[in-house]
Amino acid sequence: MTDIGEITKMIGECMVCRVGMVSEGKVYVVPMNFGYESRGDKLTFYLHSAKVGRKIGTLKEEPEVCIELDCRHGLKEAELPCSHSYYYASLIGTGKVRVLKTFEEKLHGLKEVMRHQTGKEFDNFDEKWVNAVEVLKVELDEYACKHYDGTN
Repeated sequence: MTDIGEITKMIGECMVCRVGMVSEGKVYVVPMNFGYESRGDKLTFYLHSAKVGRKIGTLKEEPEVCIELDCRHGLKEAELPCSHSYYYASLIGTGKVRVLKTFEEKLHGLKEVMRHQTGKEFDNFDEKWVNAVEVLKVELDEYACKHYDGTN
């Protein structure tokens, strides 16, 4: 899948992304709700986190991440066991996390998360809640999307 319109349509169907990182010398993967933006073929993801914990500590120490999303799941049945297949769409990409610092940056990221998760535009964010979380921005350096819909 290479058409950015198809890619953003697929991303819009996903509600959870998995963020992979290296923590204490081991691979660590966390499922997270997200928001996103696309400009041209550039994809940016926004995530939020508690201010303390393994995830945020790891990301501040080592910002390189892998993001994975998948959706459109379904079993394609067949007469023979090895002829079964699976419908899906997925994106895997890499980039660096940047912890947003200013209130305006954090607010923008949280608005994108809420827009994606709820389909609504919110402007009534309480400043104390914005300041109570970390907001993360990941601009993907590279990504690949694949899908199987039974015809490809």
